[in-house]
Amino acid sequence: MPNVTDADQSAMLRELLAKLEEFVRERDWEQFHTPKNLAVSISIEAAELLEHFQWVVEGSPESANGYPLEAIAEEAADVYLYLLLFCKGLGIDLNSAALEKLRKNADRYPVRESYGKSTKYTKFPTDGAM
Repeated sequence: MPNVTDADQSAMLRELLAKLEEFVRERDWEQFHTPKNLAVSISIEAAELLEHFQWVVEGSPESANGYPLEAIAEEAADVYLYLLLFCKGLGIDLNSAALEKLRKNADRYPVRESYGKSTKYTKFPTDGAM
C-alpha cells in the first residue's frame, strides 16, 4: 500500500466533501440536514453497523468464517458520511476535535493506570498516587 501523506489525506477529504455536498445539493436535501436529523441518522447507521455483530460469539464458527466486510464497510461509510455532514453543518473541524479528544484521553488515561485495562478513568484511584 502506498504511503499516504497528510497532504494527500487532506486533498482526499476535500474531494469527498465536495462530492458529498454535490450529491446532497442535487437532491435538495440540505433542508433535511438539521443537527438533530443528522445526529439521529448517525445513531441509526451505527446501530445498523452493530447489527452485523449481534449474537455472534467470538471464537464461534460465525466469527471464524469472517464477517461480511462489504456490508460492514457500507454501514461504516454511512456513519462517516453523516458525521461529515453533521460536523460541517455545525462548523466543527472534525480532525482538530479528534486530536483534542485524543490529547484529553491521554491525560485521562495515563499508561501506568490504564495499560491492559478497560477501566473508565473515573474509576482510577484518587489518592493522588497516579
